[in-house]
Amino acid sequence: MKIVVIGTRGFPNIRGKVESHCENLYPRLAAKGCEVVVFTRQPYVIEPQKEYRGVSLVPIDCPTNPYFEALVHTLKGIFAARKLKPDLVHFHGIGPALCLPLARIFGIKAVMTHHGQDYQSMKWGRIARMFLRAGEFLGCKFANEVIAVSGSIGADIRKHFGRTAVVIPYGVTVPQVFPGETTLTHFALAERKYILCVGRFVPEKGFHHVIDAFARFQSANASAVYQEWKLVIVGWAEHDTPYSQALTKKARENKNVVLAGYLSGARLWELYAHAGLFILPSYYEGLPLSLLEAMSYGVSCLASDIPANQELGLSEDRYFKPWDAVTLIHKIKEFVDKPMPQEARDTQARQILERYHWDKAADETFHIYERVLKAN
Repeated sequence: MKIVVIGTRGFPNIRGKVESHCENLYPRLAAKGCEVVVFTRQPYVIEPQKEYRGVSLVPIDCPTNPYFEALVHTLKGIFAARKLKPDLVHFHGIGPALCLPLARIFGIKAVMTHHGQDYQSMKWGRIARMFLRAGEFLGCKFANEVIAVSGSIGADIRKHFGRTAVVIPYGVTVPQVFPGETTLTHFALAERKYILCVGRFVPEKGFHHVIDAFARFQSANASAVYQEWKLVIVGWAEHDTPYSQALTKKARENKNVVLAGYLSGARLWELYAHAGLFILPSYYEGLPLSLLEAMSYGVSCLASDIPANQELGLSEDRYFKPWDAVTLIHKIKEFVDKPMPQEARDTQARQILERYHWDKAADETFHIYERVLKAN
């Protein structure tokens, strides 16, 4: 079967949750015999290549303006897909799904993966949120099948649109442990003596709360045991904004906060492997891939108590209100004082790897494709 993919900026080595999802999913589907063509966004393709692990990569030009990028790329992608005569088009995200009915008008079957209610992002204004909500509605109404990456998204689709989505969560790769002699040395970090955060510099990630809580934690605990800890933020701003500028300024005012920038591969894995604590303070998530990755490494984790984070099954004492910096200060001290035993770390990692597996995600997606193609 021939599958065209729309809604990702591309891969490999292009930052983003949807990008990571597609990079892991589609080579596995290609190995199952699918002919997969991914339309990438040309401005983000640093090292152009026509093929990646059996997947064809076709760049399509588009603006990098956040308000028009997805719309222009998706429209061009649908017209390009029409010429390729695919068996179906797989749309990723509710933004690109705004154009999904056009594919159906052209007689092309369509699957949509709902990665999250992007209109909850604080970066969007009223008009952009209106279009994103419209994309969610049109995608859920006109797609032949809808996939949700989390149970909470699936429940929301059922509640608001009366449709049953198939829940297929992200997978995680088997952790690779490194000796800690490269990245840790570069950032002057000690094993198990740093708190790790990973994600984009946008308000809903809540990193400003962690910076404040960490500073107050150290100021309230003068012992050298606490003063040697550092906060490492592996993060980036997709577009320079007043928030990203303010966050960077706030972080640089504290000598114990390390801005590591965007990291991937071995450098990121090394930081996961040796972190003493991982914190995800988000106000909103579709499915928290960074938390999944941290848990797969057996890292002691704290997370905001939003539905997507709670779905991952941390113990109740490891959750906090996303805006509650005071509680977070106390939880940082509690879990710095209470390192996670190795047996508990191993159990957590094993459970995550059993529940969130890329091969399983590929199998279930393939079955969705088969069902769509067999239907009239």
